[in-house]
Amino acid sequence: MQTPRALLALSLLVVLAGCAGLGPEVSTSGSDGGAGAASPAPGVTPGGTTYEVTVVTVVDGDTLDIRYANGSTDRVRLLGVDTPEVHAENDPAEFEGVPDTEAGWACLRSAGEDATAAVRGQVADREVTVVLDPVSDGRGDYGRLLAYVHVNGTDLNRWLLAEGHARVYDSTFSRSEDYDAVESETQDAGTGVWTCRSPGDDGGGSGVDTTASETGLAVATIHYDAAGNDNENPNDEYVVFENIGDETLALGGWTVGDEAGHTYTFPESFALGPNERVVLHTGSGADTATDLYWGRNGAVWNNGGDTVTVRDGEGRAVLERQYS
Repeated sequence: MQTPRALLALSLLVVLAGCAGLGPEVSTSGSDGGAGAASPAPGVTPGGTTYEVTVVTVVDGDTLDIRYANGSTDRVRLLGVDTPEVHAENDPAEFEGVPDTEAGWACLRSAGEDATAAVRGQVADREVTVVLDPVSDGRGDYGRLLAYVHVNGTDLNRWLLAEGHARVYDSTFSRSEDYDAVESETQDAGTGVWTCRSPGDDGGGSGVDTTASETGLAVATIHYDAAGNDNENPNDEYVVFENIGDETLALGGWTVGDEAGHTYTFPESFALGPNERVVLHTGSGADTATDLYWGRNGAVWNNGGDTVTVRDGEGRAVLERQYS
Protein backbone atom coordinates (compact mmCIF):
# COMPACT_ATOMS: atom_id res chain seq x y z
CA MET A 1 0.00 0.00 0.00
CA GLN A 2 1.39 3.37 -1.02
CA THR A 3 1.64 6.12 1.59
CA PRO A 4 0.02 9.57 0.99
CA ARG A 5 3.53 11.03 0.58
CA ALA A 6 4.35 8.50 -2.18
CA LEU A 7 1.08 9.21 -3.98
CA LEU A 8 1.79 12.95 -3.86
CA ALA A 9 5.27 12.43 -5.35
CA LEU A 10 3.84 10.28 -8.13
CA SER A 11 1.22 12.93 -8.94
CA LEU A 12 3.88 15.61 -9.20
CA LEU A 13 5.92 13.48 -11.60
CA VAL A 14 2.87 13.03 -13.86
CA VAL A 15 2.18 16.78 -13.93
CA LEU A 16 5.81 17.62 -14.70
CA ALA A 17 5.93 15.06 -17.48
CA GLY A 18 2.83 16.62 -19.05
CA CYS A 19 4.30 20.12 -18.87
CA ALA A 20 7.50 18.95 -20.57
CA GLY A 21 5.49 18.05 -23.66
CA LEU A 22 4.23 21.56 -24.28
CA GLY A 23 5.48 23.62 -27.22
CA PRO A 24 7.40 22.68 -30.35
CA GLU A 25 9.32 19.44 -30.43
CA VAL A 26 12.95 20.35 -30.97
CA SER A 27 15.53 18.09 -32.51
CA THR A 28 19.08 19.04 -31.63
CA SER A 29 20.50 17.22 -34.64
CA GLY A 30 20.37 20.35 -36.84
CA SER A 31 21.37 18.40 -39.95
CA ASP A 32 21.78 21.58 -42.02
CA GLY A 33 24.33 23.04 -39.64
CA GLY A 34 22.05 25.95 -38.74
CA ALA A 35 19.20 26.26 -36.28
CA GLY A 36 18.06 22.96 -34.81
CA ALA A 37 15.22 21.37 -36.77
CA ALA A 38 11.97 21.78 -34.86
CA SER A 39 8.48 20.47 -35.51
CA PRO A 40 6.13 23.47 -35.23
CA ALA A 41 3.98 21.52 -32.74
CA PRO A 42 3.79 17.91 -31.54
CA GLY A 43 1.62 15.69 -33.72
CA VAL A 44 0.69 18.48 -36.15
CA THR A 45 1.02 17.75 -39.86
CA PRO A 46 1.30 20.52 -42.49
CA GLY A 47 -2.20 21.60 -43.47
CA GLY A 48 -2.46 25.35 -43.76
CA THR A 49 -1.29 25.83 -40.16
CA THR A 50 0.21 29.21 -39.28
CA TYR A 51 2.71 30.28 -36.61
CA GLU A 52 3.70 33.72 -35.38
CA VAL A 53 7.49 33.76 -35.12
CA THR A 54 10.45 36.15 -34.90
CA VAL A 55 13.12 36.23 -37.60
CA VAL A 56 16.49 35.74 -35.92
CA THR A 57 18.80 35.62 -38.94
CA VAL A 58 18.47 36.15 -42.69
CA VAL A 59 20.75 33.39 -43.98
CA ASP A 60 20.25 34.37 -47.62
CA GLY A 61 17.45 35.43 -49.94
CA ASP A 62 15.35 32.29 -49.47
CA THR A 63 16.40 30.96 -46.06
CA LEU A 64 15.61 32.33 -42.59
CA ASP A 65 16.32 31.30 -39.03
CA ILE A 66 13.27 31.83 -36.81
CA ARG A 67 12.31 31.61 -33.15
CA TYR A 68 8.94 30.30 -31.95
CA ALA A 69 7.03 31.81 -29.03
CA ASN A 70 8.34 29.13 -26.66
CA GLY A 71 11.96 29.99 -27.48
CA SER A 72 12.78 27.05 -29.74
CA THR A 73 14.33 27.77 -33.13
CA ASP A 74 14.01 26.50 -36.67
CA ARG A 75 15.31 27.11 -40.16
CA VAL A 76 12.77 28.01 -42.88
CA ARG A 77 13.28 27.51 -46.60
CA LEU A 78 10.89 29.81 -48.49
CA LEU A 79 8.52 27.51 -50.38
CA GLY A 80 8.29 27.68 -54.16
CA VAL A 81 11.08 30.19 -54.80
CA ASP A 82 14.84 30.14 -55.30
CA THR A 83 17.22 33.09 -55.11
CA PRO A 84 20.81 33.05 -56.43
CA GLU A 85 23.39 31.62 -54.04
CA VAL A 86 25.69 33.79 -51.96
CA HIS A 87 27.45 31.02 -50.01
CA ALA A 88 28.02 28.66 -52.96
CA GLU A 89 28.50 28.69 -56.73
CA ASN A 90 25.50 29.44 -58.93
CA ASP A 91 24.45 27.38 -61.94
CA PRO A 92 23.31 29.78 -64.70
CA ALA A 93 21.30 26.93 -66.26
CA GLU A 94 18.85 27.23 -63.35
CA PHE A 95 17.96 30.78 -64.41
CA GLU A 96 16.46 30.71 -67.89
CA GLY A 97 18.44 32.74 -70.41
CA VAL A 98 21.42 33.60 -68.19
CA PRO A 99 24.67 32.82 -70.06
CA ASP A 100 27.11 30.28 -68.61
CA THR A 101 29.97 32.78 -68.64
CA GLU A 102 32.05 34.65 -66.08
CA ALA A 103 29.80 37.66 -66.57
CA GLY A 104 26.73 35.51 -65.98
CA TRP A 105 28.17 34.01 -62.79
CA ALA A 106 29.21 37.44 -61.49
CA CYS A 107 25.78 38.87 -62.21
CA LEU A 108 24.02 36.00 -60.40
CA ARG A 109 26.28 36.45 -57.38
CA SER A 110 25.38 40.13 -57.33
CA ALA A 111 21.70 39.25 -57.67
CA GLY A 112 22.04 36.87 -54.72
CA GLU A 113 23.51 39.66 -52.59
CA ASP A 114 20.66 41.87 -53.77
CA ALA A 115 18.04 39.32 -52.72
CA THR A 116 19.62 38.81 -49.31
CA ALA A 117 19.76 42.56 -48.67
CA ALA A 118 16.16 42.97 -49.81
CA VAL A 119 14.87 40.22 -47.51
CA ARG A 120 16.93 41.54 -44.62
CA GLY A 121 15.31 44.93 -45.08
CA GLN A 122 11.85 43.33 -45.01
CA VAL A 123 12.05 40.87 -42.12
CA ALA A 124 15.25 41.11 -40.03
CA ASP A 125 14.42 40.99 -36.29
CA ARG A 126 10.71 41.30 -37.07
CA GLU A 127 7.67 39.21 -36.22
CA VAL A 128 6.28 37.37 -39.24
CA THR A 129 3.75 34.65 -39.96
CA VAL A 130 4.93 31.24 -41.14
CA VAL A 131 2.28 29.50 -43.27
CA LEU A 132 2.49 25.77 -44.02
CA ASP A 133 1.11 24.35 -47.28
CA PRO A 134 -1.11 21.21 -47.15
CA VAL A 135 0.17 19.86 -50.48
CA SER A 136 3.90 20.35 -49.98
CA ASP A 137 6.40 18.32 -48.01
CA GLY A 138 6.71 19.61 -44.47
CA ARG A 139 10.50 19.45 -44.58
CA GLY A 140 12.98 19.81 -47.41
CA ASP A 141 16.70 19.23 -47.78
CA TYR A 142 18.69 19.34 -44.55
CA GLY A 143 15.49 19.23 -42.48
CA ARG A 144 14.48 22.80 -43.25
CA LEU A 145 10.83 23.76 -42.77
CA LEU A 146 9.18 24.53 -46.13
CA ALA A 147 6.77 27.43 -45.77
CA TYR A 148 5.42 30.73 -46.98
CA VAL A 149 6.33 33.78 -44.91
CA HIS A 150 3.88 36.64 -44.57
CA VAL A 151 4.98 40.12 -43.49
CA ASN A 152 2.09 42.38 -42.49
CA GLY A 153 -0.15 40.33 -44.78
CA THR A 154 2.25 40.36 -47.75
CA ASP A 155 3.46 37.04 -49.15
CA LEU A 156 7.25 37.44 -49.00
CA ASN A 157 7.84 34.48 -51.35
CA ARG A 158 5.64 36.03 -54.05
CA TRP A 159 7.15 39.48 -53.42
CA LEU A 160 10.62 38.10 -54.21
CA LEU A 161 9.34 36.90 -57.60
CA ALA A 162 7.57 40.19 -58.35
CA GLU A 163 10.71 42.19 -57.52
CA GLY A 164 12.87 39.95 -59.71
CA HIS A 165 14.91 38.59 -56.81
CA ALA A 166 13.95 34.95 -57.36
CA ARG A 167 12.83 32.27 -59.77
CA VAL A 168 10.07 29.71 -59.24
CA TYR A 169 11.50 26.53 -57.73
CA ASP A 170 10.19 23.39 -59.44
CA SER A 171 8.30 21.66 -56.64
CA THR A 172 4.77 20.86 -55.47
CA PHE A 173 2.93 23.68 -53.69
CA SER A 174 -0.56 25.24 -53.78
CA ARG A 175 0.42 28.66 -55.12
CA SER A 176 2.47 27.43 -58.09
CA GLU A 177 0.08 28.70 -60.81
CA ASP A 178 0.10 32.23 -59.40
CA TYR A 179 3.87 32.18 -58.84
CA ASP A 180 4.49 31.02 -62.42
CA ALA A 181 2.43 33.95 -63.74
CA VAL A 182 4.33 36.46 -61.58
CA GLU A 183 7.68 35.05 -62.72
CA SER A 184 6.64 35.32 -66.38
CA GLU A 185 5.72 38.99 -65.94
CA THR A 186 9.05 39.77 -64.29
CA GLN A 187 11.00 37.89 -66.96
CA ASP A 188 9.20 39.86 -69.68
CA ALA A 189 10.03 43.12 -67.89
CA GLY A 190 13.67 42.05 -67.64
CA THR A 191 14.14 43.25 -64.09
CA GLY A 192 16.16 41.96 -61.14
CA VAL A 193 17.91 38.66 -61.69
CA TRP A 194 16.61 38.56 -65.26
CA THR A 195 18.92 41.43 -66.19
CA CYS A 196 21.63 38.76 -65.94
CA ARG A 197 20.51 37.56 -69.36
CA SER A 198 22.53 40.57 -70.53
CA PRO A 199 25.18 40.90 -67.79
CA GLY A 200 26.37 44.42 -67.04
CA ASP A 201 23.05 46.17 -67.83
CA ASP A 202 21.52 46.34 -64.38
CA GLY A 203 18.47 48.54 -65.03
CA GLY A 204 18.42 49.37 -61.34
CA GLY A 205 18.75 45.73 -60.35
CA SER A 206 21.73 43.41 -60.48
CA GLY A 207 24.95 43.60 -62.45
CA VAL A 208 28.55 44.43 -61.64
CA ASP A 209 29.92 47.84 -62.53
CA THR A 210 33.04 47.38 -64.63
CA THR A 211 34.19 50.97 -64.18
CA ALA A 212 35.80 50.93 -60.75
CA SER A 213 37.92 53.69 -59.31
CA GLU A 214 41.69 53.39 -59.15
CA THR A 215 41.28 52.50 -55.49
CA GLY A 216 39.43 49.31 -56.42
CA LEU A 217 36.07 50.52 -55.10
CA ALA A 218 33.15 49.73 -57.42
CA VAL A 219 29.37 50.08 -57.38
CA ALA A 220 27.97 46.58 -57.76
CA THR A 221 24.25 47.40 -57.48
CA ILE A 222 21.97 50.43 -57.28
CA HIS A 223 18.54 49.44 -56.00
CA TYR A 224 16.86 52.82 -56.40
CA ASP A 225 13.23 51.65 -56.63
CA ALA A 226 12.15 50.32 -53.24
CA ALA A 227 9.08 48.13 -52.87
CA GLY A 228 5.90 50.18 -52.51
CA ASN A 229 6.29 53.87 -51.69
CA ASP A 230 10.03 54.65 -51.73
CA ASN A 231 9.69 57.25 -48.97
CA GLU A 232 7.96 54.75 -46.69
CA ASN A 233 10.45 51.93 -47.28
CA PRO A 234 13.93 53.55 -47.27
CA ASN A 235 15.73 50.37 -46.16
CA ASP A 236 14.79 48.71 -49.45
CA GLU A 237 16.57 51.54 -51.29
CA TYR A 238 20.30 50.84 -51.24
CA VAL A 239 23.65 50.88 -53.03
CA VAL A 240 26.04 47.91 -52.89
CA PHE A 241 29.74 48.78 -52.92
CA GLU A 242 32.45 46.20 -53.63
CA ASN A 243 36.22 46.23 -53.23
CA ILE A 244 37.51 44.52 -56.37
CA GLY A 245 41.10 45.49 -55.58
CA ASP A 246 43.82 43.50 -53.84
CA GLU A 247 44.17 45.68 -50.74
CA THR A 248 41.88 46.63 -47.87
CA LEU A 249 40.21 50.01 -48.34
CA ALA A 250 39.98 52.28 -45.30
CA LEU A 251 36.74 54.14 -46.11
CA GLY A 252 36.37 56.05 -42.84
CA GLY A 253 35.51 59.67 -43.60
CA TRP A 254 34.73 59.00 -47.28
CA THR A 255 31.36 60.23 -48.50
CA VAL A 256 28.58 59.07 -50.82
CA GLY A 257 26.37 61.66 -52.50
CA ASP A 258 23.66 62.14 -55.12
CA GLU A 259 22.99 64.90 -57.63
CA ALA A 260 20.78 66.78 -55.15
CA GLY A 261 23.59 67.11 -52.60
CA HIS A 262 22.48 64.50 -50.05
CA THR A 263 25.63 63.17 -48.35
CA TYR A 264 26.46 60.09 -46.31
CA THR A 265 29.79 59.69 -44.47
CA PHE A 266 31.33 56.28 -43.82
CA PRO A 267 32.10 55.58 -40.11
CA GLU A 268 35.69 56.47 -39.16
CA SER A 269 36.79 52.89 -38.52
CA PHE A 270 35.03 51.30 -41.49
CA ALA A 271 37.16 49.26 -43.92
CA LEU A 272 36.37 46.95 -46.84
CA GLY A 273 38.65 44.00 -47.56
CA PRO A 274 39.42 42.54 -51.01
CA ASN A 275 36.29 41.03 -52.67
CA GLU A 276 34.12 42.22 -49.78
CA ARG A 277 30.83 44.06 -50.21
CA VAL A 278 28.80 46.45 -48.10
CA VAL A 279 25.17 47.49 -48.58
CA LEU A 280 24.40 51.15 -47.85
CA HIS A 281 20.69 51.37 -46.97
CA THR A 282 18.99 54.76 -47.12
CA GLY A 283 16.97 54.09 -43.94
CA SER A 284 17.91 53.38 -40.34
CA GLY A 285 19.41 50.37 -38.57
CA ALA A 286 22.42 49.04 -36.71
CA ASP A 287 25.64 49.20 -38.75
CA THR A 288 27.51 45.94 -39.34
CA ALA A 289 30.46 44.85 -41.48
CA THR A 290 28.07 44.11 -44.36
CA ASP A 291 25.25 46.63 -43.89
CA LEU A 292 25.41 50.38 -43.25
CA TYR A 293 22.50 52.78 -42.72
CA TRP A 294 22.26 56.39 -43.91
CA GLY A 295 19.62 57.22 -41.29
CA ARG A 296 17.21 59.08 -43.56
CA ASN A 297 13.42 58.96 -43.27
CA GLY A 298 12.80 59.19 -47.01
CA ALA A 299 14.23 58.21 -50.37
CA VAL A 300 17.47 59.60 -51.84
CA TRP A 301 17.99 57.94 -55.19
CA ASN A 302 15.71 59.14 -57.99
CA ASN A 303 13.87 56.43 -59.91
CA GLY A 304 14.22 58.45 -63.11
CA GLY A 305 18.01 58.64 -62.95
CA ASP A 306 20.77 59.90 -60.69
CA THR A 307 24.52 59.78 -60.06
CA VAL A 308 26.30 58.02 -57.21
CA THR A 309 29.44 59.96 -56.32
CA VAL A 310 32.06 58.75 -53.84
CA ARG A 311 34.64 61.20 -52.46
CA ASP A 312 37.69 60.36 -50.36
CA GLY A 313 38.62 61.99 -47.06
CA GLU A 314 40.14 64.95 -48.90
CA GLY A 315 36.92 65.60 -50.82
CA ARG A 316 38.25 64.32 -54.15
CA ALA A 317 35.78 62.42 -56.37
CA VAL A 318 37.14 58.88 -56.73
CA LEU A 319 34.12 57.11 -58.20
CA GLU A 320 30.98 58.10 -60.11
CA ARG A 321 28.21 55.82 -61.32
CA GLN A 322 25.29 57.16 -63.35
CA TYR A 323 22.02 55.39 -64.06
CA SER A 324 18.86 56.33 -65.91
